[in-house]
Amino acid sequence: MPLPAFLAVVIALSLGGCPTNRPASCGGKLDPNFEPTLDLRLRARAAETQIFDGAATRTLGFEPELISGDSARVAPIAGSYLGPIIRARTGDRLRIRLQNDLNEPTIIHWHGMRVPADEDGHPTAAIGPGKEFVYEFEVRDRAGTYWFHPHTHGTTASQVYSGLAGLLLVSDDEEAAAGLPGGDHDIPLIIQDRSFDADNQLVYPPHSGQMMDGFLGDQVLVNGQPSYQLSVATQVYRLRLVNGSNSRTYKLGWSDGTSFVAIATDGGLLETPVERQYVTLGPGERIEAWADFSGRSVGTQLTLESLAFSGVDIGMDGMMSGGAGGGMHGGMKVRAETAQSVSGQPNGAALTVLRVVVDRAEPETLVRPTTLSTFTRYRIEDAVNADSPRQFSVTMSMAMGMGGMGMSWGFDGRQFSETGVAANEIIPFDKLEVWELVNETSPMAMNHPIHIHGAQFQVVGRSVSDAYMAGWESVREGYVDGGWKDTVLLMPGERVRLLIRFGDFAGTYVYHCHNLEHSDSGMMRNLRIE
Repeated sequence: MPLPAFLAVVIALSLGGCPTNRPASCGGKLDPNFEPTLDLRLRARAAETQIFDGAATRTLGFEPELISGDSARVAPIAGSYLGPIIRARTGDRLRIRLQNDLNEPTIIHWHGMRVPADEDGHPTAAIGPGKEFVYEFEVRDRAGTYWFHPHTHGTTASQVYSGLAGLLLVSDDEEAAAGLPGGDHDIPLIIQDRSFDADNQLVYPPHSGQMMDGFLGDQVLVNGQPSYQLSVATQVYRLRLVNGSNSRTYKLGWSDGTSFVAIATDGGLLETPVERQYVTLGPGERIEAWADFSGRSVGTQLTLESLAFSGVDIGMDGMMSGGAGGGMHGGMKVRAETAQSVSGQPNGAALTVLRVVVDRAEPETLVRPTTLSTFTRYRIEDAVNADSPRQFSVTMSMAMGMGGMGMSWGFDGRQFSETGVAANEIIPFDKLEVWELVNETSPMAMNHPIHIHGAQFQVVGRSVSDAYMAGWESVREGYVDGGWKDTVLLMPGERVRLLIRFGDFAGTYVYHCHNLEHSDSGMMRNLRIE
């Protein structure tokens, strides 16, 4: 005979664990009745990494320790302080024990994953040094490229910048049937810009203007490595591209003009492959490419570039320079003389991301699929507020930030409060809604990648005011809006309409700008799903 619910809670708590119904007060504790398919400890710890010749670089990282489950599900990112890569299937039950071996609080957010609110890494769940937080959740998401990183308010940017970021790659039967490259031909690539001083140490924080705009480094690293080179055969590859930068937007295109073939976005496979001359990727967003090198000659080299674009950097530095994209940012430096002299490349500058070298001939039998997946298309007319979209506007106002009182980004004139929820931030559970995200601040117009926790959404419309048309035109053809999203880029002057349904879990989640300096300084708010 089963125990009464209240008695089960009491007994489980007395044993230091959590009952299977996991009330909110139990978040972070081990449930002895939870049967994981993968049980893993991640130690957040300081390390030293050999990135350049000479002195090792002080970094942070997640050190994995497999407790039970298939060891093939957990792997490092080769040659990187980032990672690990966790592989799961839809329906898996994950127990992940975060052990904080840092000298400051931390917590993990499972970016893009639909997990219970107390498993999502809300800033209020942060644990102190020496503490452990136990995550237990079922993987409900479809196949896709998800990632995880800290979400401690005020230090998310610095912890991610120092190396705390890994990947959670989900697979399912539909993906397996799509005929995509696998094994060594399925390559995750985390793109980040960084700056180093003369002693090979990461430079952070940047100067005050960059803190207001968001950090911009002086060189691009891929999987934690500078001047990244990808050696390939004359075959097809699946490239999983993650924008893990603190604030930089990328306009990704091949150097020889070959079309970029997108096959997946944040929330998994598109319905069909989509060809673009370039793709626009804001911080936190992911895009997957079908990269076909089968027609290339051995010895061929090409680069994946971030092409030049405009209209995104009219922030503090842009205002001081009298225009967009310039500001106090200096030219490219391979290394900085001192920490104080570092000035990163402006957002929108042309940059080389990685080099591809075709170094061997191997036959290819894969053919690009015409159909990748099927999923339900939301319709605006089915939204409960079809005639009155729920609106969230980017604003700037005086607020207490990381450096004291000053101007700070926010939503609707509000900054982050641990428990604060405004009337328009109370969301009905399991109801389809249309939202409108508005980025029409002036004069400090910037781009803002908006990330929503707890649900995936579909983008159904974009528009921009005439004053910002030129910048928008420089990136808009790179939007890939046809699939599921959890992060969406808003250019200056832009409005984005999306359809969203929180149909998995009630509770408190957050939405925020994924420019991590903006989020840390208050551009984050709670959503209460009820």
